[in-house]
Amino acid sequence: MSELIRTVTDKDLISEREAARSREWLVTNGLGGYASGTVVGMMTRRYHALLVAALPSPLGRMVMLNHLIENVVMEDGSSIELAADDPFDHSSGNIGCIAEFRLEQGLPVWIYRTSDIELEKRIILPHHQNTSFIMYRCLSGSCSFELRLRPAVHFRSHDASVNAPFKGTYAVKIIEDRYELSGDGSEPVLRLHLYGDRGSFVVDGNRIEQMLYRAEEYRGYESTGGLWTPGYFNISLSAGEKATLVASTEPWEVLFALTPEEALIAEKERRRLLVESAIPKARSGPAAELVLSADQFIIAPAGRAQDETRARAAGFEMRTVIAGYHWFTDWGRDTMISLEGLTLLTGRTSDASAILRAFLYYLRDGLIPNMFPEGQNKGLYHTADATLWFFHAIDRYLSWTGDRGTLKLFLPKLKTIIKDHLHGTRFNIRVDHADGLINQGKEGYQLTWMDAKVGDWVVTPRRGKAVEINALWYNALKLLHSWIIDEEGEHEAAYLNQWIDKAYTSFNERFWYDKGSYLYDVIDGEHGDNPACRPNQLFSISLHYPILERSRWQAVVAIVRERLLTPFGLRSLDPGHSDYKPRYYGDLRSRDAAYHQGTVWAWLIGPFVDAWLKVYPDQKKEAHHFVESFISHLNEKCVGTIAEVFDGDPPFHPHGCVAQAWSVAEVLRTWLKTAE
Repeated sequence: MSELIRTVTDKDLISEREAARSREWLVTNGLGGYASGTVVGMMTRRYHALLVAALPSPLGRMVMLNHLIENVVMEDGSSIELAADDPFDHSSGNIGCIAEFRLEQGLPVWIYRTSDIELEKRIILPHHQNTSFIMYRCLSGSCSFELRLRPAVHFRSHDASVNAPFKGTYAVKIIEDRYELSGDGSEPVLRLHLYGDRGSFVVDGNRIEQMLYRAEEYRGYESTGGLWTPGYFNISLSAGEKATLVASTEPWEVLFALTPEEALIAEKERRRLLVESAIPKARSGPAAELVLSADQFIIAPAGRAQDETRARAAGFEMRTVIAGYHWFTDWGRDTMISLEGLTLLTGRTSDASAILRAFLYYLRDGLIPNMFPEGQNKGLYHTADATLWFFHAIDRYLSWTGDRGTLKLFLPKLKTIIKDHLHGTRFNIRVDHADGLINQGKEGYQLTWMDAKVGDWVVTPRRGKAVEINALWYNALKLLHSWIIDEEGEHEAAYLNQWIDKAYTSFNERFWYDKGSYLYDVIDGEHGDNPACRPNQLFSISLHYPILERSRWQAVVAIVRERLLTPFGLRSLDPGHSDYKPRYYGDLRSRDAAYHQGTVWAWLIGPFVDAWLKVYPDQKKEAHHFVESFISHLNEKCVGTIAEVFDGDPPFHPHGCVAQAWSVAEVLRTWLKTAE
């Protein structure tokens, strides 16, 4: 496999200054932990750090090494900061000197240049370790220089405000070349070690006050906070020499298990094997980059040690999916939608099986969890669709693996899910026996994927009979019917026929909005039937068993293409609607008001392409055009991955999570599905 390289040059950075300041990088560790920052070196989010460790509950993910202030000190005493507030002014003084940023097999590499030296920096996080290697190498230079690295910390939850108070004072413990930073005892110890032939540490503890986090300011959160630094490392370097600072919450024996060179070789080999394990069409080009991006989301959840123990006792490893970085945990809906793109196309069928088994374990009252809060072991179940997406994910898994053993294991539980929906379960999720359609909704809860909520305000409650919930319900009934026939015979499946027929008939009689030639978004809602033109109607066509009668497919796809399709996915609401919000910006309330009221969602390109190809099976090339714009996006926002949402109007700026699981999964899936 040729090495996958994506490059952002100094010309790119200088010509697009504002975009460059917002470009980010992300490296993950397979536990939910990560390192992240801006390409130019500024830390602009509360989540930006060189080590966010994924720790057992109740700690969750914690920022352990916030920042590393990097200075090159020349022989004449002049100092150059590698990252500065304005890294684009290369004229003189204490300024940044970034010349290039690139991803090599998804791993970040920086090149810094001055008139005298060229310095390379890399960051890697060994798989399944809360450890960060920050690696430096002098590529060329006319003289030796001193690299000064000042670590700065504020131990806190990665979700905590940047101005959260310090818990007591920090202490430094030095044992030969080992350094330990500790807080008040409630957090783990941060261990630091410097690899380098000519290095030393200078004790110089002090506070750095009023650090500004610009992205937090833009998003309406507290944006200034303090850090504490114990001192700084000095390393003398000349051409060809290397140095690495290692930061870790792991025991010393784990930290020293790999040298920097061994860690880099191991991680590159792991990534090479990831690409080689994917289906053949995904082993090169943008698809291969997305395979590596997909790896970021599949984790062994470090916080749920008891569940990991139970999983191993049952003979499998615990796996789940982080919905998005930086702030999401694992969500049931997102996981099931993403499963095919993240695990099956990438050849990770054992991970797919483990994920499905894990969520089946959490089944309660016919529902799988909506999400797991940070640092907690118990899930929240306020979702009407995640469990129905579970059937879809099982179907995709079986189509790729033919694993009938897993189906036999799951079948009794799948029957209880349908039974619980027929009888009624939590949050008023129940089948209306009069028409066979699912009704859902409870005051104060958001149960569909359009789930924005600010305080007590549910922005798009959609209480009633939602179009995609009923498309998913019908699909689940049909799938279960076929599985029971395969495993137990037609007689055992016969009881489902009445519900299948009733749902199909009622859906086509009641959801068709004749005036608009498309589908109602919700019927029997709090204010009657809602004719808002939304992308949810596509699932009546795109799923394995479409509930919408074929004669209406073309009209629905045409309306969605005309009103909702953009280069980066589908708008969540018709621009002609009075509630349409063209931009996703401002504080939390403003953003959530726009979240499902026009904001473009990348993942929706998947069901659109599926529906398109059902209507126009010979137009695969045109379908491929619908996905092509995402490739240019790989150099935006978070380089090498795909954002959660985009503005509803041009130029469609990316927003939300910088890396979103279902965005990556569905773009990868549709890219491969439509590729020649």
